[in-house]
Amino acid sequence: MEESPQYEVATFAAGCFWDAEAEFRLWEGVIGTMTGYSGGFVPEPGYEQVSSGTTGHAEAVQVIFDPERVSYDHLLDLFWSIHDPFLEQEDRTRSAIFYHSPEQKAIAEASRDRLQRSTGRTILTEIRPFEKLWKAEGCHQQYYEKCGQGYCTSTKYWE
Repeated sequence: MEESPQYEVATFAAGCFWDAEAEFRLWEGVIGTMTGYSGGFVPEPGYEQVSSGTTGHAEAVQVIFDPERVSYDHLLDLFWSIHDPFLEQEDRTRSAIFYHSPEQKAIAEASRDRLQRSTGRTILTEIRPFEKLWKAEGCHQQYYEKCGQGYCTSTKYWE
């Protein structure tokens, strides 16, 4: 996804990308989303290959958002609430924040530290620079609309 002058990009891995994509698309100020694979070492991976655990990629969601309507910090609040950042996961369903700027890195680290202090638990989410998102196949974009299933809830997953 391309950044426009007024919009920003965030990339998150929060377990299954179908659930995360559905939640982010419902958030006020989110302009668009795209599912894909990020954080690995294999170029142009597909779903089956990523599912095999041999690519190092996580299922990720790229979020285009209007910072005038929703802050990156608020997107992080949603990110923390829709998955379990304390649970060790396999590569493809791991928890990760792929930051796009030094500012996003600082905000993500501060957000993680606040949550860790408030829960007293160790967060296993990796925070690393964004390199590339390989777009997932069309059937994985806006999956819930295509298959007719409902959305997951945005209650705090880890409480």
